[in-house]
Amino acid sequence: TSARRRIILATNVAETSLTVPGIRYVIDPGTARISRYSTRSKVQRLPIEKIAQSSANQRAGRCGRVAAGVCIRLYSEEDFLARPEFTEPELRRTNLASVILQMRQLGLGNPEEFPFIDPPDQRFIHDGYRLLHELGALDEHNQLTPLGRQLARLPLDPRIGRMILEAGRQGCLSEVLVIASALSIQDPRERPQEKQQQADEQHRRFADEHSDFVSLLNLWRHFEEQRKHLSSSQLRKYCRKSFLAFMRMREWRETWQQLKTQARDMGLSMNSEPADYAVLHRALLTGLLGNLGNRLEEEDNKPTAVKGRTSRPRKGPQKYQGARNSVFYLFPGSAVAKKRPKWMMAAEVVETSRLYARGIARIDPEWIESQARHLVKRSYTEPRWDVRRSQVTALETVTLYGLLIQSGKRVHFGPVDTPVAREIFIREALIAGNYRPTTRRGQKGDEPEFMRHNQALIREAEDIEARGRRRDVLADEAQLFAFFDQRLPAHIHSGPLFEKWRKQAEAAEPDLLELPRELVIHPQRAGLGDSDYPGEMSVNGVRLHLRYGF
Repeated sequence: TSARRRIILATNVAETSLTVPGIRYVIDPGTARISRYSTRSKVQRLPIEKIAQSSANQRAGRCGRVAAGVCIRLYSEEDFLARPEFTEPELRRTNLASVILQMRQLGLGNPEEFPFIDPPDQRFIHDGYRLLHELGALDEHNQLTPLGRQLARLPLDPRIGRMILEAGRQGCLSEVLVIASALSIQDPRERPQEKQQQADEQHRRFADEHSDFVSLLNLWRHFEEQRKHLSSSQLRKYCRKSFLAFMRMREWRETWQQLKTQARDMGLSMNSEPADYAVLHRALLTGLLGNLGNRLEEEDNKPTAVKGRTSRPRKGPQKYQGARNSVFYLFPGSAVAKKRPKWMMAAEVVETSRLYARGIARIDPEWIESQARHLVKRSYTEPRWDVRRSQVTALETVTLYGLLIQSGKRVHFGPVDTPVAREIFIREALIAGNYRPTTRRGQKGDEPEFMRHNQALIREAEDIEARGRRRDVLADEAQLFAFFDQRLPAHIHSGPLFEKWRKQAEAAEPDLLELPRELVIHPQRAGLGDSDYPGEMSVNGVRLHLRYGF
């Protein structure tokens, strides 16, 4: 061996998974990044924490394998003795969706009642259920759906499995299997500290400015092309030159082969034609509905005026509004981050020094509504009668986990709240006279006979009131509403529904919808003003028509 002294920097992977020969000294800072799921933010965190005594002892064991060694701990003995004996089990610090899914499939009962050696926090179990409901794997009674039973057959994170099942329906399974297998392993792209620029240049060949998932597809296709023409040793050299980990690329392909076989056994068909961007990302979106983001328009990113001149907006890290009121940044190593898409989805949102979204792709917000139909919340404001559409419309607001997806769109309000829409239809269309039937060609037809009759009576009553300067001749709106309310079926709330019913109803009773004169005009005041307020008068032999206003 060389007489030169070696200094090796290692993560906590060197505690048990790696043995380096010739180590005489170990310097232990006593900390490590521990993966923890946050029930508050619903993301996987990687905080730096103090290691347990068992991990410290494992680190000390890296030296002294073949000769005496020394472990230098950068913390006191009191600190060491105060630490827990063992690292907290992963079951108590990760999302339990996959565990719950398998327990349901195997008939092991509820996880709340299962005799775990280290029972998980109830909040983790609740979030596991929430994710499975999001994916459509469980029904409202927490029982497996047909989709959930299919998900349980895939040896994957349920979110990735959901993408595969949707890809089979959308006709993009070939592409999604490649992406799903890539998301199941460690990223094969290497970026050594001393050769970052060279690595970035090599990886830039595969980068797609709109989607990191497409970047993975580009890398896969390029590697497969090289694999066909190069020997094993040549392929290894090519991977080193391209800053790709050969063993991870091989693991990627083995995982892909396994998933391909599983998909075929489940009856999912591979697509022969390449899938377009929208189809591919709609399939991926089904597994990532909790990892969406909308770009925030911040003051720091807007142009500023200085001494009459407008400066360019600063290009600092762009913030995104995420689900459940979270705010995160795009991972700076992504090619998509430079484009700052208005809407994006991410393969994961991880908290390190900041909350970062990784594995990013630009999306259309309209895709969210279609893929998250069972999750979005809709609210409606300003319902009114729309004469042109011949229906009651309202402004719709759509949110997903508190994230505003769409606002201000006029939609048909009848199916949303039929009683309210029916009331508006009666008041604003039938009583106010703002109704015209729609012809087969989509044009507005003539005013119906009952409408002409009713409006003539209302105008007559208003004329009598104007002459007499009073407001007690015309029946109040409540009486007119009651007339139509008694006659119209409960489901009538739009022009087409009304016309379909009216044709049959008037065939049996032609004057069914004609307001009685005694209802519209108060009988005791019907002749008010006839003598004192004539309809015409003569002035110097000229006859003048009179119209009264009040």
